[in-house]
Amino acid sequence: MQTREEALQYGLSFPDTYADTPFHDPNWVLVRYKKNKKAFLWTYEHEGRMQINLKVRPEWRDFWRNAFEAVMPGYHQNKEHWNTVILDGSIPDETIQIMIGDSYDLIVGKK
Repeated sequence: MQTREEALQYGLSFPDTYADTPFHDPNWVLVRYKKNKKAFLWTYEHEGRMQINLKVRPEWRDFWRNAFEAVMPGYHQNKEHWNTVILDGSIPDETIQIMIGDSYDLIVGKK
């Protein structure tokens, strides 16, 4: 997974989701859960690289950061609960899909 389109397509494959551009800036496209409007996938280009921000369980946060150089503390978000993933091809698609799915699961039950 290396493009915004791939990330958005996968994020939008989850039930009751929609794309949003809340900052009126086409660089920032989020995927939200319809029932509580919480975002679980942020897509944006930063310093010439496509990146995504994903909510993460604190017990998995450091695992992902240590496992892949392309995973770091969440850009412009709470560093304890969010990771940034650089879509540079260094992380297998299936792994990114697991991270996106976990992010979705974390916000679905929230009010």
